[in-house]
Amino acid sequence: MLALFHLSPVLLVTAMLVVLRRPPVHAAMAGTVLVMVLWFAGAADAWRLGSMLAAAQDTAVLFASTAFVIVPGLVFVIFIERMGVNLALSQWVRSLGLGRGDQVVFIVLGLAPLLEAMTGFGVSLIATVPLLLSLFERRVALRIALTGMAIMPWGTLGLASVIGASLVHLDASALASTSALTSAPVFLALSATALFLAGVRNMREWLALGAFWLLFAGVLYGASRWLGPEVAGVAAGLVTAAAVLAAGLWRLHRNDSGSGAVQWPRQAWPYLVLIVCIVGLKVLWTTTSWPDHWVVQGAQVTWKPLASPGLALVLVLIWLRFYTRNTQRDTAHEANLPAALLARAKRPLLTIFFFLAMSQMMVKAGFLTGLMQLLAGLSPTAATSLVAVFGALSGYMTGSNVGGNAIFMPAIAMLPESSRLLLAAVQNSAAGHAALGSLSVVMLILGLAKTHAKEEGELVRFGFMLVCLNTALVALGAAWLSGWFG
Repeated sequence: MLALFHLSPVLLVTAMLVVLRRPPVHAAMAGTVLVMVLWFAGAADAWRLGSMLAAAQDTAVLFASTAFVIVPGLVFVIFIERMGVNLALSQWVRSLGLGRGDQVVFIVLGLAPLLEAMTGFGVSLIATVPLLLSLFERRVALRIALTGMAIMPWGTLGLASVIGASLVHLDASALASTSALTSAPVFLALSATALFLAGVRNMREWLALGAFWLLFAGVLYGASRWLGPEVAGVAAGLVTAAAVLAAGLWRLHRNDSGSGAVQWPRQAWPYLVLIVCIVGLKVLWTTTSWPDHWVVQGAQVTWKPLASPGLALVLVLIWLRFYTRNTQRDTAHEANLPAALLARAKRPLLTIFFFLAMSQMMVKAGFLTGLMQLLAGLSPTAATSLVAVFGALSGYMTGSNVGGNAIFMPAIAMLPESSRLLLAAVQNSAAGHAALGSLSVVMLILGLAKTHAKEEGELVRFGFMLVCLNTALVALGAAWLSGWFG
């Protein structure tokens, strides 16, 4: 009962989002205020100035590490939109002449995860929604778009895994690679769902899907473990997209129906530059101690700005600025860039800030002790199932896997080391998949497709069904891993 009382800020946030349908930023602010009131009233550990300062310090460090990726990421998004990059990508995919099954797999296991892993913020939808609407019937296209979006929880250059690892005091590569295993059933189920929605019934294409799923999951695991979460999603999407494209074009050439060589769209060069920059910096980080020259220390968390993927985004933005400075279109929009950035960044940054503040105060005040004791007293299967539900709830209600991890990762950090990695991976996966099927993502799809009220209700219900399915699959995958490791 005490644990339920201590979780009342989370329950308040849930009620505001689900029942009252308030914006996430309002819910996050209300949850933060409630934690402060309860702490001052003596509902948890005794209030101490040192504990409050530690919470503020860790909140500031975590928020700075998040904003250093989100802000340049959003500026990058504004640049590529103005340059028409995603429109060029959509036109390029339509020109490939791939079969129906190849098109679906190329998008949901290749292009969508690739773009989302590089930028986050639903940017992949800007390319995939118009593309899918041109390839499939409208109702089917919208569902495939949401299904493909929910596949990739490694958005924004693996930011959620990096932040989650710092909150739970684990190595980011270990957390990301284990998360790839707990998410593996979701990758297969959602890509199969997309194939079924597209009306693909050919056995060869279903068998090919199994092979591409293994490739995607294998590259994601390997890149997460040996290269780090910053490049893992990019590598998985890129390798899978290249494999699907190569297989599809080989079949076209064998059937003498191909149209010759296919050239990558020149307008998409910013993505290629970002990939090169990320990989180059990652190599530099692993071969030198350069990131250790600047370490921001909080009370319990640390941040190395020079090892942040935000640095790669900043370098690419400098290049983009020099590249576009003499074009008339960029000059016309240059004055509007701060306003456009503020409009996009204000809500997500405020929401994440207050969720981080709420979670850090809950940790420092002892609010999560009861939840930790509850998890510690459960069997491994029951614990992973409960964490999967909590993770999905946090991701769905915040609309962000970073925000979701901020709420419950600190409780997992208090658990014994033997169970911490797997439960942290479950939280990371469940929150990520749920966030990408949340109402905010559904609303983005509806806005891009200019839908009506009936379509809105149908897509919201479909998204919630996907979240429930993903949560069950993450729990099943974790239960299997628990028995395997045991």
